Amino acid sequence: MTEVAITDAVDAYLQRKAVGDPNGSGAGAYASNAESILRRWADWLEQEHGLTSLFTLEVDHMRAYAEELRRRTGRGEYTASTAGTYYAVVRAFLSWCIRGGILAENPAATDRAEAALPTADERPTSDFWTARQRRELERYVRERALDTGRSMRERRGRLREYAMVAVLAHSTVRGSELFRVPDDDRRTGATWDDVDFYTGTIRVLGKSQRLEDVPLPARARTPLRRYRVVLDPPSNDWPLFPTAHAPSIAGRVRDVLRDRGHDQETIESLLEDTTATELARERSIAPPAITTEGARSVLRRLCEGAGIDVDGDYLTPRGVRRDRSGASYRQEATASKPTLRASVLEQSIVVPESRSSVVDAEPVEGDESTKTD
Repeated sequence: MTEVAITDAVDAYLQRKAVGDPNGSGAGAYASNAESILRRWADWLEQEHGLTSLFTLEVDHMRAYAEELRRRTGRGEYTASTAGTYYAVVRAFLSWCIRGGILAENPAATDRAEAALPTADERPTSDFWTARQRRELERYVRERALDTGRSMRERRGRLREYAMVAVLAHSTVRGSELFRVPDDDRRTGATWDDVDFYTGTIRVLGKSQRLEDVPLPARARTPLRRYRVVLDPPSNDWPLFPTAHAPSIAGRVRDVLRDRGHDQETIESLLEDTTATELARERSIAPPAITTEGARSVLRRLCEGAGIDVDGDYLTPRGVRRDRSGASYRQEATASKPTLRASVLEQSIVVPESRSSVVDAEPVEGDESTKTD
């Protein structure tokens, strides 16, 4: 029998789903959601196992994939339910291959492979942090951010940390929606264009693989707005939380300048005269966003600085978030969304130091009178 490339089978499957499959899981919407999952799975098989043919796919490969999903869940990149969804999409694709006579059996639908998947009770212990511990962390980063006797660079960094903690603590935004997931080309990190201060929302790629508008309460908006003023992003496609990894920024600058028609000699000459970060701002080249793992490192450092731990653990992005269902706080993104612009009014609200104690005073839980907007 002629070899069948995994990528070719995926293409055929997605094309079939896009026009509707009465025996399958849905039509175009399913195909759109499944495409990135299946293509990343195919890339992973080729990179990790050198596997490109559907006929050489075995149970051990699917077990290894389940173990990879489990590792990423342990690192906080996925939830257990997300990992289960990804695996289920692959399993459904292989079942379709059986119905089409391409495969004789499904290597994903075996106890040996599925036993390696993460389960809901394997959540990191940080998920069980108390509200008091979360408040201690937020108090620590807020007080550091309001310490004005610092250089602009250090003040910007501290406001960045305060905004990061506040958004995670007071909204239902997940770490994988806010930060960059290296192996997922759709999750590149939230940008300032995704934030709408007027409606108090942020647009993210949700677990459903669809864009969703998520409310940003005042206690998340205020630190984020203060941070935006000192960050002063040159364009709205700038990430909310850019990486501080210099090689990553330099790599992005080189790639963009090359795409703009600059030769290698000119690019290196520009980088000799200034840092990659400064050149990125000068040429309006958006740097990569911080990764989910990078955000975890930031939170680990902050927890150590605040003296907060539970049995030696630290607060992860998931642990910062309060325990509440996102269903009632989210809605599918609207067809149009006003572009974010920092108005003079916004800057006058958040910049003056004389008002910092008022703007950043921690309101009493549930006390609407203390909110600033």
